[in-house]
Amino acid sequence: MKKLIIGIDISAETLDLCLKTGDGETFEVIENEIPAIKKFFKKFKNYDEIVVAMENTGRYNWNLYEVLEQFTFSVYVLNPLHLKKSMGLMRGKNDKIDAERIAHFIERNAQDCELWQPSSEAMKKLKVLLTERKSKVKLKTSLLQQKKNYKSITGIGLDKMLLKINEQEIKMLNEHIKFLEQEMEKVIKSDAELNAKSILMQSIPGVGKVLTWMVLAKTDNFQMIDSARKLACYSGVVPFDHQSGTSLKYRPKVSPFADKTLKSTLHLGAMSIIKLENDLAKYYQRKVSAGKNKMLVLNNVRNKIIHLIFAVLKSGRKYENNHQNHLAVS
Repeated sequence: MKKLIIGIDISAETLDLCLKTGDGETFEVIENEIPAIKKFFKKFKNYDEIVVAMENTGRYNWNLYEVLEQFTFSVYVLNPLHLKKSMGLMRGKNDKIDAERIAHFIERNAQDCELWQPSSEAMKKLKVLLTERKSKVKLKTSLLQQKKNYKSITGIGLDKMLLKINEQEIKMLNEHIKFLEQEMEKVIKSDAELNAKSILMQSIPGVGKVLTWMVLAKTDNFQMIDSARKLACYSGVVPFDHQSGTSLKYRPKVSPFADKTLKSTLHLGAMSIIKLENDLAKYYQRKVSAGKNKMLVLNNVRNKIIHLIFAVLKSGRKYENNHQNHLAVS
């Protein structure tokens, strides 16, 4: 059986490819453009099995995704951190070497990785819009920081002019963010399944629109991450043991390997919960009153939010406050 493994290192303008067969390895570089990618993959009609692997680089993957939907290859999209940690001690780095390492990694570890599945049209739009919103929010945060710094240049008389420009840019970004959020709501409402899930999720205290959009996008509509335990681990809210033998034993703590954006949004949701009147707020107050560390209990609230999301989706019923749910009150 003729098998071909293709490792792809992705950049904004080019794709470095390592083609691995039983006869050895060859390397190519093509443009990161749909026509060039399509032309490249059409060459391989004589292979019984083709495996394609790449890192997840966000928007730079989009052209590859669009083309690969048209083929029946086994496709893997790898977490860059997973790949980096698996390589051990490395010396030297360039795009060609990275493509080769990706090919070698998937040859050894394909059985432990999940196959990539194409997203629905609605999910594609939601992911793109969410990425754009994140970019605008980051710019706004930077401008707000600049605004504070203008106080230090009042002596040279430029502060008022720069402050005016800054405020105009912030106003424009606010309008863009609002527009992107409205578009995401349109996308959600245009898809019956996504709309139903969105309504159920937002019935949970602390789960607003932004967290809903983020969970749907990060899980690919719960296609890539299909359990509360997996999402909690991905979000970095699960404590892990840290011990070795009998002499080293530390209290469990969360891992730094997590999606920081999702974790911070979950944190904001948890912070809003404990200020309101609901089951999770009562849980927080009871544990803190019993002497538990506040951040530990807050992390538990973040974890419970994730489990409640999966609970309401599984039951198909909205969250009920004061309902005797062990996730909320235990």
